[in-house]
Amino acid sequence: MSLRLSPTFRDRLAGASRPLAGIWVCSASPLVAEICAGSGMDWTLIDMEHSPNSLESVLVQLQAVAAYPIAPVVRVPFADTVTIKQVLDLGAQNLLVPMVSSADQARQLVEAVRYPPRGRRGVGSALARSARWNRVDDYLQDADAHVSLFVQVETLAGVEAAGEIAAVDGVDGVFVGPSDLAASMGLLGQQTHPDVVAAVHRAFDAVRTTGTPVGVNAFDPGAAQAYVDAGASFLLVGADVAILARASEALAARWVGGADAPERASY
Repeated sequence: MSLRLSPTFRDRLAGASRPLAGIWVCSASPLVAEICAGSGMDWTLIDMEHSPNSLESVLVQLQAVAAYPIAPVVRVPFADTVTIKQVLDLGAQNLLVPMVSSADQARQLVEAVRYPPRGRRGVGSALARSARWNRVDDYLQDADAHVSLFVQVETLAGVEAAGEIAAVDGVDGVFVGPSDLAASMGLLGQQTHPDVVAAVHRAFDAVRTTGTPVGVNAFDPGAAQAYVDAGASFLLVGADVAILARASEALAARWVGGADAPERASY
């Protein structure tokens, strides 16, 4: 039996005629992941950095969304070779790695997602969902075609090195994170501060000169559209838990007299 894997997020970006919009799945729930997968969004981020996700919960979410045309991206909690190997073996084809601030870090990550002699990924395809237990022909030889790597720039150092990071062979996209970037600039919680927005634009400009796709996180519709206008190829525009929180607050305001509740940030 021979099986085919889905196109990577890299391939989808290359063939897109517009920016690809995505939604976070932070609840660690396969049911919620499936609901989001059927929403019509282009991609979803299954988050292991700021969410209660384990390898097991990521696996069942990947299985839950597999029946839908959405592209799942898994954000690992940190740049750890062992964790990356395990997440790849689960069958994640698209990885996002947070807090990448130099080209050297990016090169190490490329090595972590590639088999020797081009990298350091451990070989276990016969045991893993990634190759469908050796049901994908020539998986080991073609593994690079089945995996896409995106790195997250979210510090001032990362912004200054964004062009060098994007130019690393094997980096398929750079994702800018305004929240941690604002914190690194001493502007905690001020993602739309003019200085933060200017830094995001600097990163955009540097990445785009290399021909590498650049993306951003922006839950505020106005900010999201402005980043699209500035050249974002992909973006995250909402999160399952934030949608539930804001919608339940709106219900409370309407039916429980919650008008006195404090306003919530959209990020």
